[in-house]
Amino acid sequence: MSLSVAVVGGLHAEARRAAVARLLADVPGSVVLHHDLAGGVGGTVVRTVRDLAGIRSAGETPLVNDCACCALREDLAPELRRLAGDGTTRLAIVELRDSVEPKAMAEVITAGGLTVTGVITAVDPALVLPYLGNGDDLAEVGLAAAATDRRTVADTFARQLEYAPALAVANSPEADDEDRELLAQLHPTARQVPIGHGGLAGAPASARASAALSPLAAAALAGFDVEAAAAAQHPACALLPAEADNHGVSTLVWNRRRPFHPERLYAALEDLTCAAARSRGRFWLADKPEVLLHWDAAGGALCVESAGPWLAALPDAAWEMVPPVRRAAAALDWHPEHGDCGNHLVFTSPGLDRDGLAHLLESCLLTDAEYAAGRDAWKRLPPAFDTLLEV
Repeated sequence: MSLSVAVVGGLHAEARRAAVARLLADVPGSVVLHHDLAGGVGGTVVRTVRDLAGIRSAGETPLVNDCACCALREDLAPELRRLAGDGTTRLAIVELRDSVEPKAMAEVITAGGLTVTGVITAVDPALVLPYLGNGDDLAEVGLAAAATDRRTVADTFARQLEYAPALAVANSPEADDEDRELLAQLHPTARQVPIGHGGLAGAPASARASAALSPLAAAALAGFDVEAAAAAQHPACALLPAEADNHGVSTLVWNRRRPFHPERLYAALEDLTCAAARSRGRFWLADKPEVLLHWDAAGGALCVESAGPWLAALPDAAWEMVPPVRRAAAALDWHPEHGDCGNHLVFTSPGLDRDGLAHLLESCLLTDAEYAAGRDAWKRLPPAFDTLLEV
């Protein structure tokens, strides 16, 4: 029997535990592998493997470089290979601790020669907006994975949510239409699966084995492409949400081919960052016309990073080293003068001031006269973003 591996994560702990319990009940021959990183302060990480009957095994693995998450990375693949070797486990459900992000773990598992068949983030719709608005450092709420962990609750939750192709959605009495709409607009391509009460729990194993898979079990075994998932997160070819406006929640998609003036954009950063619960995308600065910049904001905080050169800035010979998915994305949006250079920013939030936000963004672009001056003049503009980019 070949081993399938499903990664289940999410900061919404109650929803995550419910999803894991549902999978364990619905898939015969399944086990849950969990690393408790909370014990890392004592110098070790506790690992448990359990099935429906209870704990099958438990052990400890030492910290790596004083980092509990690093210890998890080191221990995960060997433990999964051991489960694969016993020949009796059909599905290993890797339950991640609250702040662990599924992308890194799915890549570790695949690199270890194992097959990830599903990545699921468990979500309580009523908690989506509060978590996206929470700018606290993980360390402040006791969820840091290492002493050097500087992530926030908001940006961690956003990445967990947007990476997973399937969302296990809790039936939350507190959630309203606005909450559910926000979840749908943040990740419109995700398969939303109710955690529910599948109806197979407690049935004999033979009956469960012959019954149709529950929706959650089907998501866990559907198959997963690590490379495609990584490409979908890259700012050059990310599958960003489309325009939407429903139940008081809006998504504004803003595309422009003219670059931003660095000083005017920098002066507007606070207003732009706080305008939406979540914003992301790529943008073009006039003083750095060859550099693709990544915009990533949640919880009132903005992260701006260089994502390397625009394809238009590369010599033809270098294109062969670029992933095909990125070349295809650039070809679909190629401009005769600027190539793939441009701004593509997406803002999603309840109560979004679409007109005001669009006007503010427009005011940060180069004026007609500045644009007409050409690239040599653009590069002489004040480098307002150098400190933010740590240039």
